[in-house]
Amino acid sequence: MVRLDISEGRAAVAAVVGGVVAVGTVPVALSAMGFTSVGIAASSIAAKMMSTAAIANGGGVAAGSLVAILQSVGECSGQDDQSQEMIQPRG
Repeated sequence: MVRLDISEGRAAVAAVVGGVVAVGTVPVALSAMGFTSVGIAASSIAAKMMSTAAIANGGGVAAGSLVAILQSVGECSGQDDQSQEMIQPRG
């Protein structure tokens, strides 16, 4: 028989609750920043990030950069199906 200490049980519950909150919060936060399912919103934080990245890279946003990854995640956050489980950065 495995005995769990009360603190271990609380830690497990906290981890599960934290995971659920993170999964629900990330799409909302990205959308608020301007990373939407239809692209980067004009005059948003995401647009400023994209502009800065493009200037730094000589006119384009590099594949695999933070902006590219956040756009990929933001693009998937607007989907109604369960494909969000398979989010992968595009390169």
